[in-house]
Amino acid sequence: MHQQSAVGHALTIFEPIRAMHYTDGDYHGIGVYGTPTDCVKLALGKLLKNKPDLVMSGINLGGNVGPDILYSGTVAAATEACHEGLPSMAISIDDHRATSVQDQAVHAITLAKSIDWNALPKRRVINVNYPACPLRQTKGIRICPQTSAVWKNVYQEHHDPRGNPYWWLEGEIPCQDIEIGSDKDLLNQGYITVTPLRFTFTDEESLAVLNKLQLH
Repeated sequence: MHQQSAVGHALTIFEPIRAMHYTDGDYHGIGVYGTPTDCVKLALGKLLKNKPDLVMSGINLGGNVGPDILYSGTVAAATEACHEGLPSMAISIDDHRATSVQDQAVHAITLAKSIDWNALPKRRVINVNYPACPLRQTKGIRICPQTSAVWKNVYQEHHDPRGNPYWWLEGEIPCQDIEIGSDKDLLNQGYITVTPLRFTFTDEESLAVLNKLQLH
């Protein structure tokens, strides 16, 4: 197992995928040596006898809002499930150093039970983000769109012992670019954000424009 942040919807296709059963107290599960998407595809295609009622991906350490959704392995795993026609949630906490997410996990289960999944359109992901504070200190739940603001890329340059340069990605989403009422804005304020996502990429507006052109 290794860190799978920002792997997006990557699949393992040039090497084998391995899985192992493990038990921790009264919990039994299967660990997969692969990407988040590998986990879902292998589980649905081979490991599980029956399809699950719901797929919950996470809880990821670090928020997944705005442009993070494109890079997130957590969201990608939930997306793979929704492409298979299953209700799915991606769950994250806006804290890279959280030592326990037990309260958020219990809350996420309650939240999932309160959603009328049959009323939602098919192939959707419910993206949930918890703020970086104890659950009891959150301001409540807000249903909101994702921000369209993007990261300002910052690369810290360093040099290895041989003098060769390497770079470490840092950066942040500029506060002035974040729309009021968006996921990033409300998460920063201490709200639990709930954003429905869809992954139909066809641009209908551009499709109409291109259909009027005489392309050759």
